[in-house]
Amino acid sequence: MTDTNMTPDARARVEPDAHSPSLFAHFVLQTANYEAVRNWYLTVLNAQVVYDRHGLCFLTYDDEHHRLAIRHVPDLQPPRSGSWGLHHLAYAYPTLRALLSTYLRLKHAGIRPYWTINHGPTISFYYRDPDGTQIELQVDNFHTKEEAAAFFHGEDFAVNPVGVKLDPEALIRAYESGVPQAELARRPRLAPGQTLDDMRP
Repeated sequence: MTDTNMTPDARARVEPDAHSPSLFAHFVLQTANYEAVRNWYLTVLNAQVVYDRHGLCFLTYDDEHHRLAIRHVPDLQPPRSGSWGLHHLAYAYPTLRALLSTYLRLKHAGIRPYWTINHGPTISFYYRDPDGTQIELQVDNFHTKEEAAAFFHGEDFAVNPVGVKLDPEALIRAYESGVPQAELARRPRLAPGQTLDDMRP
């Protein structure tokens, strides 16, 4: 019996139980650069407009009514360099092919990543929106979260928690030539003379 068809008297007492959210619903951006930011997310997320009036738009790309809202606030100023707060948002794709296809689609639209890297648990392409907000597009390299967690606690991650940069064009060529998926996902070790700083953007 659900809450909707139970009388108030029949409901169980509400206790201070621990509940995790069932999903991440949406985030909201505010910008003085409304048109450019809206159009960028429409392109990058392959999204649709749910609502767009009076300097407010809702966008979605799946079965949620909106995953992103954008507010137009004309007098906003860009954040100061070195400010704390949000670093980046990440979106996952179901397959490496989907990530590579998205990379090509965005490249043809003039949107290019500033950092492409195999972190180990993921292959990730990082972009900046017109306001400089960082967006990660990624695919998981492991089949389960337990395998990814094991990598975090392994020697390879202890030595290199950043990852190894990759060339997306070379990755596409390797994918199309039939290199096994497991080999494409496997993170190589740093080459002799390379440091973690060399792997950062």
